Amino acid sequence: MPELSQQSCTACSADAPKVTAAEKQALMESLPQWELVVLDGEEQLKRVFTFKNFAQAQAFTNQVADLAEAEGHHPAILLEWGKATVRWWTHKIGGLHKNDFIMAARTDALY
Repeated sequence: MPELSQQSCTACSADAPKVTAAEKQALMESLPQWELVVLDGEEQLKRVFTFKNFAQAQAFTNQVADLAEAEGHHPAILLEWGKATVRWWTHKIGGLHKNDFIMAARTDALY
C-alpha cells in the first residue's frame, strides 16, 4: 500500500461512510502529530504547525489552501503569528473520511 500522502482522494457524497474505529486507529499511526478533536459534534483531525514568523506561517497556509482547492476538499485554517492550525474533516458526512487522513498526510508533506 502506498504511503498515505501518496494515496488519492475519492469523490465523497453525503452518504459516504465515516471511517470505522479500527480504520481510524490504523490511519492515526501514520499521523502521530495530529490529534482527534470533536467540535460542534463532528470529529476532526487537528494539528498546530509552528514557524519563525508570520510570513512563514502565511506562506504555509497558502500552500495548504492551494492543495485544498486542487482536491476540492477544504480544511479550517487558523493563521496566527508563528503558527497555523489546520483541521480536516468531511463536511458532507459530518465527520472523518479516509480523504481527511490523506489530506492531513499531504499537509505534513508541505511542512
